[in-house]
Amino acid sequence: MSGWESARSTDQLNKFKKLSGRPLHGETLADHRTPPARSGHRCVADNTNLYVFGGYNPDYDESGGPENEDYPLFRELWRYHFATGCWQQIRTDGYMPTELASMSAVLHGNNLLVFGGTGIPFGENNGNDVHVCNVKYKRWSLLNCRGKKPNRIYGQAMVIINGFLYVFGGTTGYIYSTDLHRLDLTTREWMHLKPNNTPDDLPEERYRHEIAHDGQRIYILGGGTSWTSYPLDKIHAYNLETNSWEEITTKPHDKIGFPAPRRCHSCVQIRNGEQFSKTRASDPSLVPLHVFNSDSASLPSLVVDVFICGGYNGELILADLWKINLLTFQWSKLPAVMPEPAYFHCAAVTPVSATPPPVQKNCHTYAMHFKTSLFPCIPRPAACTSMAVW
Repeated sequence: MSGWESARSTDQLNKFKKLSGRPLHGETLADHRTPPARSGHRCVADNTNLYVFGGYNPDYDESGGPENEDYPLFRELWRYHFATGCWQQIRTDGYMPTELASMSAVLHGNNLLVFGGTGIPFGENNGNDVHVCNVKYKRWSLLNCRGKKPNRIYGQAMVIINGFLYVFGGTTGYIYSTDLHRLDLTTREWMHLKPNNTPDDLPEERYRHEIAHDGQRIYILGGGTSWTSYPLDKIHAYNLETNSWEEITTKPHDKIGFPAPRRCHSCVQIRNGEQFSKTRASDPSLVPLHVFNSDSASLPSLVVDVFICGGYNGELILADLWKINLLTFQWSKLPAVMPEPAYFHCAAVTPVSATPPPVQKNCHTYAMHFKTSLFPCIPRPAACTSMAVW
C-alpha cells in the first residue's frame, strides 16, 4: 500500500499524515531531489499529479545556492505523482514567466494558466499576461489577448466559469484593487466588468484572498492588505446573472463562532452529490481544482463545500481547517489541525479514483519558517474527501 493510499484509510480521518517523496525509478537516494522550501507558489492538480509552480525563499542555501539563477525565486515547475509518491522537476520548452510569487494559476484540461504575479523586488516587477503551459507536451506559450487587460498585479484570485476566466482584486504593491475582469477564453478578449453597485456596496480592496463559486455566484473569502485582514462572518458574492455584488451573512459554528479573519490562506471546494460525480466522470474538464476549475455555470446548483486552511490575521499564523457550505452558508470547524501554522501556501483538489471520492491536496509552505513535507488530511464531508498539505 502506497503512502497516499494509507493516508486515505478510514483510521486517518480528520488527521494530517506526512507523505515523503520517493526516488524516481532508477534514481538513487543520493540523486533524489524534492522541491526546495518556498512560499508564494501555486499548485493545481489533475487525476494523476499535483503540479507546483514558482515560489520564493530568501534562504540562499535552501533556494539552491549558485545553481538557482533566479534566487530568491523559483522559475520551475514540479509535479508529485500520486500513485508512486515521486517528485519530479518538469523540463519545459518555451518561455516560462518570470513573475514567480503570488501569481494565480488554474488547470484547464491539460493547460496550466498562470496570470499576474510579481518578481523581485516585490511590486516593482509585476505581470498582467496569461502564460499557458501544456502539461502533457511540457511547453509554455503566451496567450495573445486583446481588450482592456487588468493592471500589473499580484495576490489576485481567479476562476474559470463556463469558458470565462474571472480575475478579482490584487495589488500593484502600493495600491490594492477591487477590480473584476473577465477574459473570454474563446475570443481571448479582456473586459473590465462594471457591477451595478454604488461604490459603498463594493467589496473592500484586497489581495491574497481566495475564490469559490457555485456556477451562479463568485464568493470572495478573506484577504486583506498589509495592515488588515477581512472577516468571514459576511462574504461578498458576485452574481453573474445580475452583474452585481451581494453581501451574504454566514452562520457560525455552534459554541465556536466564525473563522478568524485571514489573508494568505488556502482554499478548495468540492461539489457533493451523485449528480456531480456522474457529470465529472463523463467530462474530465469538470475536475475541481485549486480554484474550482469547472465549466459548470449551466449546471444546476448543487451542494458545494468550501474548505479554507491556515493563513495570517495580522497577529497569528493560523493552523486551523474550516468548511462552509454554499447552500446553507454554515461554517464548521474541522478537528484536523495543520502540523504547523502556515500562510502564503497553496491548495488543490483532485479525484484520484471513483472510490474514494475527490482527494484534496494542500501545498503548504510559509515565509518565516519553511516546510517542504506533503501532508494529506481526510475530513468528513458527506462524500468522503481527503486533503494534503505540503
